[in-house]
Amino acid sequence: MSLSHRAGYVVGVLIALLALVCQARVHSHGRFVRTEGTRFVVHGSDFVFNGFNSYWMMHVAAEPSERHKVSNTLREAVGAGLSVCRTWAFSDGGDRALQISPGVYDERVFQALDFVISEASRDGIRLILSFVNNFKDYGGHQQYVEWARNAGVNVNGEDDFYTNPTMKEYYKNHVKKVTTRLNTVTKIAYKDDPTIMAWELMNEPRCQADSSGRMVNGWVQEMASFVKSLDNKHLLEIGMEGFYGDYMPEKKVNNPGYQVGTDFITNNLIKEIDFTTIHAYPDIWLSGQNDSAQMAFMQRWMETHSIDSNRILKKPLVLAEFGKSNKDSGHSLGARDQYLITVYESMNKFERTGEGIGGSLVWQLMGEGMDLYGDGYGIILSQHASTRAVISAQSHKMTTFGRMLLGRKH
Repeated sequence: MSLSHRAGYVVGVLIALLALVCQARVHSHGRFVRTEGTRFVVHGSDFVFNGFNSYWMMHVAAEPSERHKVSNTLREAVGAGLSVCRTWAFSDGGDRALQISPGVYDERVFQALDFVISEASRDGIRLILSFVNNFKDYGGHQQYVEWARNAGVNVNGEDDFYTNPTMKEYYKNHVKKVTTRLNTVTKIAYKDDPTIMAWELMNEPRCQADSSGRMVNGWVQEMASFVKSLDNKHLLEIGMEGFYGDYMPEKKVNNPGYQVGTDFITNNLIKEIDFTTIHAYPDIWLSGQNDSAQMAFMQRWMETHSIDSNRILKKPLVLAEFGKSNKDSGHSLGARDQYLITVYESMNKFERTGEGIGGSLVWQLMGEGMDLYGDGYGIILSQHASTRAVISAQSHKMTTFGRMLLGRKH
């Protein structure tokens, strides 16, 4: 073999090896997350996690010069032991829109989502991706209503989103577009990528037209069945805050004084829904009460839903949003740290009773120089050392608990 051919051969082998290494990195955290009863499992082993929200990742990554903020935040999260991130797979109309109009997408923004998924895969972080917002931020279901009206559809109100055939078709088209997307970085279809832990139907669905939860229930049933018809490999959750409805009226006493048109029990009884979620913002929901009363509510909220998820629904539960705002009166970094410690300690207590919460996602991690995305709850791990220590300690406890569960099996 000539030197030139030998050099070419060596280069070819190196390229092939590099491709295999890259592929291995993409699949570095292995198989899909499943559920067995009230537990998450990966390849037969229990999967418990400490995680975070960073809703902004695709939006930021749509500007290539800002992508380092995504990469840095993910790496800092890994350094704190965080293993699951919840983020948006939607941006409907407006600035840096993913979906410009029904069925019309900006490839540049889709490639930003490709980048987010590939970076998470590289760092061993799993993702929960949400399909649409209940609120106007990044379009929300209100944008679907506006699109329908502009198309000449007779719309009575925003809650027609849950029943109108045109808007339901818009939504289904988006779900199909996202789940069947071929990632331009990893070359893996989203529906085949174990980096994605779960899909979320909607961020915090609410319905003023029907407080009982029945209207939302019909929509969840239809859309959950549709998602599973496209992708039965990934888990699916609704995106609920945890408010109780009319199915078990005696449980409405656990709500913070009102209903929002969802029902934690009936909505999550739908068989295509794999796990339950709660969000918790007592500083907003009970803004007129003191810290002690708000914390007492928080602990009851977690305990009640943990019991119901385990005993009635028999599905895993995730505390999918919680935090403490720096806009609260008397705020201090120490107060936020103590709040997180108390929440985490309550979670760990439930785990020890056998009726635990499978994971938590603090709201929210941000990168440096991201003031435009701040909402008062932002945590910058590189700047908030004490908060990082609290979060890291919880990550360690969850890892230890996972090993204990594995030991019990053997």
